[in-house]
Amino acid sequence: MNINEYGWDEYFESEWNKMQAQNMYPARIIADYGQMLRVVTHKGEVFVNRPLHKDNNYLHLAVGDWIGLEETETAEFPLVRFVLSRKTKFSRAAAGIEAKEQIVAANVDTVFLIQSLNRDFNMKRLERYLIAAWDSGALPVVVLTKADCCDDIPQKLAVATASAPGVEVISISSKTGEGLEEIKKFLLPGKTIALLGSSGVGKSTLLNTLADKELLKTHEIREDDSRGRHTTTHRELVLLPGGGILMDTPGMRALSIWESDTGMEIMFGDVEKLTGQCRFYDCKHQNEPGCAVRFALNSGELDIARWESWLKLQKEMAHLEAKKEGKLRLQEKQWGRQISKLQKELRKK
Repeated sequence: MNINEYGWDEYFESEWNKMQAQNMYPARIIADYGQMLRVVTHKGEVFVNRPLHKDNNYLHLAVGDWIGLEETETAEFPLVRFVLSRKTKFSRAAAGIEAKEQIVAANVDTVFLIQSLNRDFNMKRLERYLIAAWDSGALPVVVLTKADCCDDIPQKLAVATASAPGVEVISISSKTGEGLEEIKKFLLPGKTIALLGSSGVGKSTLLNTLADKELLKTHEIREDDSRGRHTTTHRELVLLPGGGILMDTPGMRALSIWESDTGMEIMFGDVEKLTGQCRFYDCKHQNEPGCAVRFALNSGELDIARWESWLKLQKEMAHLEAKKEGKLRLQEKQWGRQISKLQKELRKK
């Protein structure tokens, strides 16, 4: 097995040499089944147990990660000893009360942000995917599927292009083959492409089409609402016959931004520039004199829908930061108790 086909390159070779890993060998996680992970090594595919932290929480490994394995006489499966530093990381905030990061894809070179041209054509959702994609470090490409189900492709292409500045937008049909040659230019040997989008937009169908065989189960579009049915239940890497690696992912009903710097600047740089031009640094952009945002809205320079999208994302990220700070304060209290307990024990001695 040649691990270079699965994305091993000079970057990971360099990171591996830093670890000085004796009696170990590299592996890439190609499927995640919860407590078990399927990995590929120079020996072929094997299963490993997901390792545990000291607090018994499962280590945050993700499909696409490169890890170091060690074989022992006492363990049934090879043991995971470390994770190599990631090139890229596509994350979102996990659902729930606690602030947690969910890593959707690791070490991908390109992300295909997929929306269908029939019912799942949503620019607000696309904005979120683009922000997360730019922050991941990977190259985003917008792929509009099910072109055979759409009568106004040029119009929707124009809308998507306007919503994705500097990003290539491609319309395709896995059924007719339209547009497939345009996306094949990204399928290069050793390069990883993640397919990201909502349930039923055609991710698994696209993967099967590019692989030229049915590797993943798919379902026909439902006649009552023109939606495909959710099929993928876990993340998985698939090596294509002609080179390139595709990562299929379960559909995401919602994408909450985990953190954003580059993504917000690229997607909303004009809005953020305006907020910095107000007379008062703490301007609420309501009725304050000298508000550059209100002036831009009134003059038509700034679209109200765009402003509302920025506001909503800002409020969401502020709420997430508050949750993160609350978690940090709780951890600090727990550490303080542990230190206090240790000091008391030492004084007794």
